[in-house]
Amino acid sequence: MKRMFFLISLLLAGFTGFAQIAQTKLQFATTEHDFGKFKEEAGRQTFDFMVTNTGTDPLVIQNVVASCGCTTPDWTRPPIAAGATGKVTAIYDPKDRPGQFNKTLSVYTNTKPEVTVLVIKGEVTPHEKTVEELFTFPVGGATGVRFESNHMAFTDVKKTEKKIRVMQVMNTSAAPVKIEFDGLPVHLTLKANPETLKPGQKGLIEGTYDATKNQQWGNTSDMIRMKLNGVAQENVFYYVSANLVEDFSGLSKEELANAPIFKIENTTFDLGKIKGQTPNDVEFKFTNAGKSDLVIRHVRASCGCTAVQQGIQGAPIKPGESGSIKATFSSGSYSGKVTKAIYVYSNDPQNSQVVLMLNADVEQPNVVK
Repeated sequence: MKRMFFLISLLLAGFTGFAQIAQTKLQFATTEHDFGKFKEEAGRQTFDFMVTNTGTDPLVIQNVVASCGCTTPDWTRPPIAAGATGKVTAIYDPKDRPGQFNKTLSVYTNTKPEVTVLVIKGEVTPHEKTVEELFTFPVGGATGVRFESNHMAFTDVKKTEKKIRVMQVMNTSAAPVKIEFDGLPVHLTLKANPETLKPGQKGLIEGTYDATKNQQWGNTSDMIRMKLNGVAQENVFYYVSANLVEDFSGLSKEELANAPIFKIENTTFDLGKIKGQTPNDVEFKFTNAGKSDLVIRHVRASCGCTAVQQGIQGAPIKPGESGSIKATFSSGSYSGKVTKAIYVYSNDPQNSQVVLMLNADVEQPNVVK
């Protein structure tokens, strides 16, 4: 009996020793690579992380996951025999990514631990932009000029202020060009400085937005025609936008404490399933929970498919009084889930711009979703 126990012990020891000997190990020559400083126009940078199977079983690289889309990994796909080498390749794309970078690649293998983290780093020097990249909006063709953009955005403009914006322009033609703007609205001033640009000369488009002369509220835009050397440019427009908001900067603490409060029951209205080509009424109820008159300055919808009740605008709503914003959504040819927005502007200092959402699931006849 003792002899049998001894033999079993020897066999178990043998199996244990075999299990300890038969295993998979790996060793990377390095786990970090610094590409140093290089130019963006140099393109993709590649480095091979060499790995050796230092175990006795075949090494399998199962997957490699990069920390961002800027890095593309590749690796040795077949099993790597004991004593043999393979590689994990890191390919970094610097396009539109100037500056320093530090990225990782997580290498999954049949070892313990199963994940090895590799690091690549470096610094990308941005490429020198071309005239076409700097001045993206051409006007007048070969005899014209190029603007930085076709859109001058004033962003938020208080209804009590004038705001100034500038934009670069360049004469890319071989002759002088005089720049003028035609049909400007009363609240907007645009001029080129200098008005006439010599060949290759850069200048500025100087814009002034006078919100005191615009009766609108919220997001507004103007399409402005241009003239080059006195010739109107057909089908070419310069866009100017602004978000006109109320000026609360002069209110005292006492005035803020006694201000109106636009308290709305629900900012989302769900129509559920509705039929196409039908009008659907919605109503958002609110209360003036403040201590002074609430005034709805402006209400507008995100598209022409939603008609908003206009009678509520400008009428003072006393403290404690309630009201509602009514709209009609025309489902038209929409199909499936639809979301539209209604923008409300009021004299509530804490909540002067409110977005109301309208949801619907439109079913058109003979349309399979």
